[in-house]
Amino acid sequence: METQFDSESLKDLVRDVPDFPSPGIVFRDINPLLQQPGALKAAAAAMASEFRTSPITRVMGIESRGFLFGPMIAQHLSCGFSPIRKQGKLPGKVISETYGLEYGTDTLEIQAEVLGPGDQILLVDDVLATGGTLSAAERLIAATGAEVVGATVLIELDFLSGREQVGVRHVAAVIHY
Repeated sequence: METQFDSESLKDLVRDVPDFPSPGIVFRDINPLLQQPGALKAAAAAMASEFRTSPITRVMGIESRGFLFGPMIAQHLSCGFSPIRKQGKLPGKVISETYGLEYGTDTLEIQAEVLGPGDQILLVDDVLATGGTLSAAERLIAATGAEVVGATVLIELDFLSGREQVGVRHVAAVIHY
């Protein structure tokens, strides 16, 4: 018999790691959640739930933990999945978006031919912190003519106000800190 999980029981499976990756930061480690039978499935279902009636044509997961949840969410929503990768990991022509981080810059890429006008995109990532990664992914999608209709994350760090930096108004999170 499979264990039932709600947002609180999923939150209980997230381990706090103080002072990682640097002093003063509390890292939210989802590995214990991934190791618990049924928890990943429950998390993906919860992340998809607010978008069941949305006109999603593609789920796009942001490297790397968006790859864990994205395909499962796409199955829940009966649509396709495409990855948003870090720079240099995709073959062929790519579209890139560079964005700032607290400690430098990073670049996201998608294959140029995967999206176009008329595509309705749901962005997926594990954590919404400052909003920089999701905002960069939104700009990347917009460059194709596709539309981001929502974003869903497992964890939102509310105190960092990242939701305010994201252009899409429908942002869902299962666990809040």
